[in-house]
Amino acid sequence: MRAVLDPNVLISALLSPKGAPARILLAWRAGAFEMVVSEALIDETRRALDYPRLRRLVPAAAASSYVAMILESAVLGADPHPYPLMVRSRDPDDDYLLALAADAGALLVTGDGDLLELAGEVPIHTPASFLGLIEDGAGDS
Repeated sequence: MRAVLDPNVLISALLSPKGAPARILLAWRAGAFEMVVSEALIDETRRALDYPRLRRLVPAAAASSYVAMILESAVLGADPHPYPLMVRSRDPDDDYLLALAADAGALLVTGDGDLLELAGEVPIHTPASFLGLIEDGAGDS
């Protein structure tokens, strides 16, 4: 199984080590699924980690190491342009995530309401529902 983790999920995993996003990252590191990233996703993650309110919680060196770990182990997908989407988010800045997931044949995992409202039309999960999916899958093997 492949998944694209929205930058909000990646950052939540870093900020809350016991929450569903952190458990998803642990499952990924254990080989439960392939994480697909792109340059745009990594750039957005870096930018967000550089916001002053996050910088107070995550020092620059820790943020840099975290992004490097993701880049080292994740599958690097392309950022398709223009986005060849049948379904678009209310927030056009999120369309690259939909395009990346579609292009990679991956599920999208997000906490973003604009994206979650598309769940009936494209394969999108909240962190909690995705965690349940991969934990159920681990029990099947």
